[in-house]
Amino acid sequence: MKRGRKTNEANSSSSEDTTEKESKRHKVVEEKTIVVQSPDWANLLQDIILQVFQYLPLLDRAHASQVCRSWNQVFHMPDLWRCFEFELNQPATSNLRTTHPELIKQIIKRHSNHLQYVSFKVVDSSKESAEAACDILSQLVNCSLKTLGLISTARPSFMDLPKSHFISALTVVFVNSKSLSSLKIDDTPVDDPSLKVLVANNSDTLKLLKMSSCPHVSPAGILCVADQCHGLRELALNYHLLSDELLLALSSEKHVRLEHLRIDVVSENPGQTQFHTIQKSSWDAFIKHSPKVNLVMYFFLYEEEFDPFFRYEIPVTHLYFGRSVSKDVLGRVGMTCPRLVELVVCANGLRPLDEELICIAERCKYLSAVGLGECEVSCSAFVEFVKMCGGRLSQLSIMEEVLIPDQKYSLEQIHWEVSKHLGRVWFPDMMPTW
Repeated sequence: MKRGRKTNEANSSSSEDTTEKESKRHKVVEEKTIVVQSPDWANLLQDIILQVFQYLPLLDRAHASQVCRSWNQVFHMPDLWRCFEFELNQPATSNLRTTHPELIKQIIKRHSNHLQYVSFKVVDSSKESAEAACDILSQLVNCSLKTLGLISTARPSFMDLPKSHFISALTVVFVNSKSLSSLKIDDTPVDDPSLKVLVANNSDTLKLLKMSSCPHVSPAGILCVADQCHGLRELALNYHLLSDELLLALSSEKHVRLEHLRIDVVSENPGQTQFHTIQKSSWDAFIKHSPKVNLVMYFFLYEEEFDPFFRYEIPVTHLYFGRSVSKDVLGRVGMTCPRLVELVVCANGLRPLDEELICIAERCKYLSAVGLGECEVSCSAFVEFVKMCGGRLSQLSIMEEVLIPDQKYSLEQIHWEVSKHLGRVWFPDMMPTW
């Protein structure tokens, strides 16, 4: 009996040991399962966190960087600082957003050598904001910028600065970058000597130059850029910088084919600006070298200043009139702009443009976008214009108030006729009632 009881006790003890071991094993498995289901976010691979950070706005990214040391390290990785836009204004006088001064200090101290795609947006017209932009530029001595944009959303901004101060700051970037490919410096006091510095250090890489409204640059200065920067593909400038020599330089065998040329023809004081004439042979050489170029021209002239223009064929593709233009000028457009793709006319006075529109439809075989502001047209002529252009008119805009009903079409009928020839539903624009 004693022996049997010992055996039972031994079996019972063995069973308890087995149960205890099994319980411990299940506990370990459960603990491991818990670890798998609750990963340690701080130890995620940095490249994954980096991808998440790239989708966050700067402020959210800064808040996320305070979560842990690992995330803070990602916040300062070079990939996140290659592209940056400095927004500058005076908080004391403006409620617009601005880049915090402490962040600017941190960028200059830790990330100036990482910056590659940079723009400075001065969102007010204060001289102080423009000076702040120049101060930042002058500190980018370790940078290697590929693109630089100086943007003024309100004038005078950069033009209100002493020229020497602006040029000194800009030269720092020109000298130290060495691989600048895109430069946008509209409405700035940039001058010929600073352009020579740009060319001396970045002639092999510069592809885009946008510098409208830069009064200190001469035709010789922009010609220096065209002569040396053979990779230039996009150029925007004022008409007073355009010359026969510049077009021929852009047409040389060494120069790549230009893709985009924008010309701003601007007059601030009627009768006081003398506009020169570009020779037809220069335009011919230019278009022969770059047959697919987009030639964009913006006209802000008074009626009496159009005499030098549209006297012979020019290869313009996109044409915008920001002020009232006469029937005579628009008639010449139809005769001299066979490559025209887009035409926008702000106003033309009170005389209907029937014949002029028909002439444009007949001769401008590539026209696909038209916008007519305060330009009166008879309903019959407008329908005929659309019929001649056909379905290639992807954009067509005209105010209902300037369409003149006639014996053939009323305002109620015209949208059906125009829709039929366009191959899609179309309505004229309506004047806002407020």
